[in-house]
Amino acid sequence: MSSIYLRRTYMHDLPAINKIIAEAKQALKDAGSPQWQDGHPSRGMIVNDITHHQSWALVLDNQVVGVATLQPGPEKSYQELAGGSWHNDNDHYLTIHRVAIGNQCRGKHLSDFLFSNLLTVGQEKGFSDFRLDTHQKNLAMQKIAKKFNFQYRGTVEVDDRIDPHRLAYELNLPTNSLPVEYHVDNNFMKPLIHKN
Repeated sequence: MSSIYLRRTYMHDLPAINKIIAEAKQALKDAGSPQWQDGHPSRGMIVNDITHHQSWALVLDNQVVGVATLQPGPEKSYQELAGGSWHNDNDHYLTIHRVAIGNQCRGKHLSDFLFSNLLTVGQEKGFSDFRLDTHQKNLAMQKIAKKFNFQYRGTVEVDDRIDPHRLAYELNLPTNSLPVEYHVDNNFMKPLIHKN
């Protein structure tokens, strides 16, 4: 049985991540999408994700086969949303960026595992609201967004020299109203203690 899990990325993962990103860029190009064809994401962006502990690796049998970034808001390009509105209009959300699965694992539904674990990590960090954006020709990302119940909210413009227009999605998970920590005292013992 294969071992599969999510972990933080480190600088020694950079060659594997660069290869996965390069393969994803080519896959987008082959699908007719201009997304990631202007140099994004650059090596500098990937290094920044790693050094700021925002990059996550999907590991299968000790090999990095996928990558994604969980970036806390506010996201500059999400300040202006056209054709709709965000359900959560505060800055306490995580944006999922730079999602890619390597060629050797494409088509094996590993993006399901990747997203499920990203949402778990986000919840553990205290977030219940998530956002992402993708090009209208990136049907694979739109499919995974819908599968995980992300709601289409409108369009945004990102830093892309070829085509900056992106479809924007948001997921609002239910929040737990109970406190995270419970403090238990031993006062219930007092009636049982008899003073002489």
